[in-house]
Amino acid sequence: MRVLIVKMSALGDIIHALPILSYLRQASPGTEVDWVVEEPFRELLAGNPLIAQLHTVRSKVWRKAPLAGATRQEIATVKAALRERRYDMVFDIQGNLKSGLVDRLTGCRQVIGLSADLLQEKVNLLFTTRQVPSRRQDVHVTDQYLRVVSVRFGRDFREMALVTDISTSSSDDVAAEALLSTLADGLVFLCHCGTTWETKFWHDEGWISLGKGLLELYPEATLLFSWGNDREREQVSGYVAAIGRGARVLERYPLKGFAALLKRVDLVIGGDTGPLHVAAAVGTPTVSLYRASAGKRSGPRGEQHVIIQAPLPCTACFRTHCDKDAVCRRSITPEMVLKGVAKIHLPTSTLTSTL
Repeated sequence: MRVLIVKMSALGDIIHALPILSYLRQASPGTEVDWVVEEPFRELLAGNPLIAQLHTVRSKVWRKAPLAGATRQEIATVKAALRERRYDMVFDIQGNLKSGLVDRLTGCRQVIGLSADLLQEKVNLLFTTRQVPSRRQDVHVTDQYLRVVSVRFGRDFREMALVTDISTSSSDDVAAEALLSTLADGLVFLCHCGTTWETKFWHDEGWISLGKGLLELYPEATLLFSWGNDREREQVSGYVAAIGRGARVLERYPLKGFAALLKRVDLVIGGDTGPLHVAAAVGTPTVSLYRASAGKRSGPRGEQHVIIQAPLPCTACFRTHCDKDAVCRRSITPEMVLKGVAKIHLPTSTLTSTL
């Protein structure tokens, strides 16, 4: 059997879908699994031994020049590659127009997708031949994805031990080890402050106070601050300057190199953002801050992960802009985050505070 997973973006959402690979390996040994992914996220899946073939699309580029000859040629090439594989089933867990168009390109007669209440764009219903109803217990987005796939294989994913990982190269691993060798011998915390929505950010004073608090509790620790663009780099440079000794700005890494580093740090702290989900996927403990989004829906799961949801009645509003944004940011205090860190069993921890 040969199946195709259509999950093209974004970074965190692709990571939430990774347990599907482990499920299919256990539920249907021998099944070949291919995946369609947007070009910026291809590196995340490249080299994964559970994926037989990756198909790369460039929908943003194509939308800018839909009638251009280069666009038509690229789409034709993707179509030919998809149809050559002759899929028995396609699982569309993206749930929008662009994934629906990819479904159509495959020529597959069995396209299984999300139910209408879970779709990003209802037009997706025109491209799937079966929609899997959501269940009340499937609160987390990963369970919603697994539900779509599991209906064809008769194995309950909730009774299975599903694992995730991101393949990294030896050169990525060596580079990560080289960086860690320059740090102090204590714990290594990585803080990622950036994200996509304004309503997912924390506040400057919070990060600075948290950094100082961590170094007070763990004097030999190192705090690495990662960033995604020039604005974020300038921002975290200010945090590092304010925190002082023990904090440093992390240089920019390619995605696989960053994943290799995340495998080796002791704890990652951040909002609802891709790097935090990458950390969870490679097995690193996390403390995550949720405001506009819902931690119970998309937060890392397991004893080694702590989710802090903003303690406001309107939390998890899923709004990208809000008049109460400043109040919401400060509703999560540095003390709350430090208590979250204290709940995680860290290696060689010397924490003595009664947080």
